Amino acid sequence: MYDAISHLSVADKRLGRIITAVGSYTINTGGDPFQSLVRSIMYQQLAGSAASAIHGRFLRLYCGTHPSAIRLAATPDAELRSIGLSSRKVEYLKGLAEYVAGGKLNLTLIAKMDDEEVIKQLTTVRGIGRWTAEMFLIFCLGRPDVLPVGDLGLQKAMQKVYGLRNLPTQKRMEDISKPWRPYRSVATWYLWRSLEKFKTVS
Repeated sequence: MYDAISHLSVADKRLGRIITAVGSYTINTGGDPFQSLVRSIMYQQLAGSAASAIHGRFLRLYCGTHPSAIRLAATPDAELRSIGLSSRKVEYLKGLAEYVAGGKLNLTLIAKMDDEEVIKQLTTVRGIGRWTAEMFLIFCLGRPDVLPVGDLGLQKAMQKVYGLRNLPTQKRMEDISKPWRPYRSVATWYLWRSLEKFKTVS
């Protein structure tokens, strides 16, 4: 990780100041791929506290453990709705479970694919879009060079840090991030943290 921090600090002075102020890079990667995707779907379009509460109730359905794909696929829809999941979220979760249980999505093999192929495979599942696939790449697979251009938090951070009048377009984000390669995931994490830590960044 020292190489990433050193590279980013030299390549982009504004980002370097954020890195110094935020401190150590503490992203946690790894974990079970299926559970990571379940959690990502569950958290979509929900405030963190609400999603966390639902996720806690979800685990209690299975006596505090993470269900396998087969077990989740067999869970009655009504039980999943009873913990606060919308009918659409239940549909997405059951669809993912059926894909994995039926062998349509091999999460062991997917970890060996390049980033774009991972995104291609995951987005065949209803309810998983590019953003969710990119979060999977960053937080589960620990891929170092992912730039989630559709992420509103990253857009807002770039607007603030680089003094942009409006939220940046995809092209502007890609242009700004060119010096960050091959560590755009790390840069993204620091920009996310900058929103939490600072009201303004000069």
